[in-house]
Amino acid sequence: MRASARGQASVELVVLLPVVLAILAVAFQALLAVQAAWEVRVAARAAARAHAFGGDATEAARAHLRDRLERGLRVRADSGGDVRVSVRIPSLLPAVALGRATATSHFRPQGT
Repeated sequence: MRASARGQASVELVVLLPVVLAILAVAFQALLAVQAAWEVRVAARAAARAHAFGGDATEAARAHLRDRLERGLRVRADSGGDVRVSVRIPSLLPAVALGRATATSHFRPQGT
């Protein structure tokens, strides 16, 4: 009876392993999305500061992002001081598009 119990445990492990891996993948994907949202906010603040002082908002945003997020970078700055930064959320599966993380920051333009 002990041998059949060990066999039963092995079968249960084989059945549950894909479920556990799927749960871990979803959790990791959620962490990637949260990290992208966090980094885009930091990049938006840096871009707005640079824009307010006459610098290049895109380069300032790029300097505050990981390489993986830079590929999908979009920066839009207006004359009023608003800077909107957007990046693609990285995906574990390259064929799956998860959308974009976007943040807007504002600094009044500074006179020089």
